[in-house]
Amino acid sequence: MSGLRLRFRLDRAAAAPSGGGFALDVDLDLPRGGITALCGHSGSGKTTCLRVIAGLERVAGAFVTFGDEVWQDDTRGLFVPSHRRRLGYVFQEASLFPHMTVRGNLEFGRKRVEAEERRFELETVATLLGLDSLLERSPAGLSGGERQRAAIARALLASPRLLLMDEPLAALDFRRKQEILPYLERLHETLSIPLVYVSHAPDEVARLADHLVLLDGGKVAASGPLNETLARADLPPVFAGDAGVVLDTVLVAHEADALSRLHFEGGSLLVGRRPEPIGTRLRCRILARDCSLARDKPQGTSILNLLPAEVKTVGTANSPGQALVQLHVGPTPMLARITLRSVRELGIVPGERLWLQVKGVALLG
Repeated sequence: MSGLRLRFRLDRAAAAPSGGGFALDVDLDLPRGGITALCGHSGSGKTTCLRVIAGLERVAGAFVTFGDEVWQDDTRGLFVPSHRRRLGYVFQEASLFPHMTVRGNLEFGRKRVEAEERRFELETVATLLGLDSLLERSPAGLSGGERQRAAIARALLASPRLLLMDEPLAALDFRRKQEILPYLERLHETLSIPLVYVSHAPDEVARLADHLVLLDGGKVAASGPLNETLARADLPPVFAGDAGVVLDTVLVAHEADALSRLHFEGGSLLVGRRPEPIGTRLRCRILARDCSLARDKPQGTSILNLLPAEVKTVGTANSPGQALVQLHVGPTPMLARITLRSVRELGIVPGERLWLQVKGVALLG
């Protein structure tokens, strides 16, 4: 079954008092499963895309389908209202009903669905999101992270076929974000509901997403599998500052000197000793600025991770005098940010085989 298809054009230039306006031209074909992240700077159109998908905003001429269902096709006069699209929507603010307990809020979501169409039980979802001990509490007595978990649970109990999240962690401080991220990962691993997740935070996207859409200047700048998209050397400047790759790895060994070895397709990395058992799957992020290149294998260096790589493309970085070099380690794409002078002096062109030196590996989760 096909996934989510979204196509529309929107131009609000005339309505802007300042004359700045807002234009958006979107044509996306998103996968049916996993988490798709919509990423971009403030005002890039992320929330508008979500509202068009949800049917909360009707844009003339838009075309929206999910699977084999047409939700909007103005050429045929079709528009399915939001309440008939069977989706869940989680906003930045939890917006729980203050006069109800947590249990009452969750039951409200469940009662919206006919009994034969219910996919989850309240107790199952409460356990999944760590709400068991909070069910009889009032929303006023919850932390920001607890309220947001309750809002996600309420959305899930409406048995949606598609879940939309609009920067659900934006209103939380760092500590509360770290509290809720493992629950979002658990949803990803446990449930088969496709999710479209809006965020401007690279760390959230790197930790959660399977597919990435980058919006810039009112257009889709890039769209594709997470690592393939992050590893592009032609990213717009607004994204190049956080350029890097995300690798899905397997913990294969605990070595001497408090180190652990992670295997990925094409190579392996040494990191600080991990507490997880051998065989655990771990996601890690490597920033382009934490990588350097050498023509010959370095000797006498403190950098432990030296990987043979082949240059694929050379692009420009977001800083003057710098370049983004995309390389492949086996089939896995990687990025290094180096100076243009180094590109010239090392003679870096597509097809060259070099050594990639990885100075920093950030484990996610």
